[in-house]
Amino acid sequence: MPSQDPAADRRIRTVVIVGGGTAGWMAASALNHLIDPGRLKVTLIESAAIGTIGVGESTLPHFRAFNASLGITEAQFMRAAGATFKLGIRFDDWGAMGEDYFHPFGAHGTGNEEAPFHHYWLKGSRTADVGTIDDYCLSAVMAREARFTPPVSTPGALNSTFTYGYQMDAGLYAAFLRQRAEAAGVARIEGRVVRVDQDENRGLIRAIILESGETIEGDLFIDCSGFRALLIEQALGAGFTDWSHWLPCDSAVAIPCSSDQSGTPYTRATALKGGWQFRIPLQHRIGNGYVYSSDILDQAAATDELVGRLEGPALAEPLHLRFKAGQRTRNWMGNCVAVGLSAGFIEPLESTSIYLIQKAITTLMELWPDRTFDPADSREFNRVMDVEAERVRDFIILHYHATRRDDSPLWNHVRTMALPDSLAEKIDLFRSRGAVRKYQEGLFTHPSWVAVLVGQGVIPRNHHPLVDKVPDDHLISGLAGVRETIRRAAVAMPAHDAYLAGVLEDAR
Repeated sequence: MPSQDPAADRRIRTVVIVGGGTAGWMAASALNHLIDPGRLKVTLIESAAIGTIGVGESTLPHFRAFNASLGITEAQFMRAAGATFKLGIRFDDWGAMGEDYFHPFGAHGTGNEEAPFHHYWLKGSRTADVGTIDDYCLSAVMAREARFTPPVSTPGALNSTFTYGYQMDAGLYAAFLRQRAEAAGVARIEGRVVRVDQDENRGLIRAIILESGETIEGDLFIDCSGFRALLIEQALGAGFTDWSHWLPCDSAVAIPCSSDQSGTPYTRATALKGGWQFRIPLQHRIGNGYVYSSDILDQAAATDELVGRLEGPALAEPLHLRFKAGQRTRNWMGNCVAVGLSAGFIEPLESTSIYLIQKAITTLMELWPDRTFDPADSREFNRVMDVEAERVRDFIILHYHATRRDDSPLWNHVRTMALPDSLAEKIDLFRSRGAVRKYQEGLFTHPSWVAVLVGQGVIPRNHHPLVDKVPDDHLISGLAGVRETIRRAAVAMPAHDAYLAGVLEDAR
């Protein structure tokens, strides 16, 4: 009789996901498709009566790789999710009233400079009118001109200096993933979790019990239950690290509306007295929301202000949310992993929610456990997700803190508050010599930090010495040449709506 393989005995065979929405169906789709297909049983439990948040509609460029890993083409995705292209985010009234800037998904300059491009712009701007730094970023100018075409991979080419994400209907995307996942074998159970059965020795989850009385057993449990955090917090008590003293917005109201305006390949975030408003243009509607501090505005006042700023008729009743900025102290405990809002919440100012879902899923797959659930795996997962969340946190805090606004208690607080040491050091280094401290892990890279720091008025005192090799007159004329080259390249591209129409036609 052949001997049993001990490793096979320890293999994860059943995964139970609690909660649907974007997080749940992304997790189900990825695990069912990529982890030991045919041997892993994935079950997702959700309740239609509870519903999902479904507000997050804007992604970062990393999201394209997730769809590609599932074999989803861009055309399929964009048609299913009502998506548009996204080249970055426009920020209005953040540094000061009446000012705007882009956080583009691309580099400044042509990519062929000896020193980081913003040092050339910095020196030139001190002696001449050389325009804003946005004028020297192809993706920012494309966004401003409402143009789009995909980047090329040719090294050194101007059209290789940018990338892109999407603006999408998260509810439609989750439904699309659900349809594909169920067709591929994921089991969906309608029901509400009322009890969690745990092992008495190690505290591992053995099963969840539904309101119907049905018991669902599993090896690995993934908590996608949103702010309720049914497994990771209510059952396991993972703890929560509160960041609301740095990020005081704790409420939001969202209202979609119709629009007769042409599409724009960027999201817009407008700072208001009580917080900020987002505008996300989709194929079939505009996503709008007001993220605000309840210490500044009550729900009725925030709703009235948002309604007054809609550009077309509302398409749904207001959706109200309450939240606290922060991170679950442990995202993986025993045989339970939190993904999405159950793991924590950082407001959607830089469209990071779906990225953090994606990062949690890919990190879990990299550290895929067996049924012994070695604590080393969970420790490394928690370390990675802590680093990701803290670096996103610092980047979001930067937007609030680097402001000259003093027109409300909110802006007076965030402008003068003490910062996390990690962010304070980064700002000080940039203000001193225009350098951005690099790190190996974490989301936002050099161009992103430069865009927001300069865009909100954090101007370095000194430029890089390499820039002084260029005579002043050559520097100014060179900047003008780069600016014009980028403008010409952008306006020669197809209009965003025309390019999108071609992609959608390919999906038919």
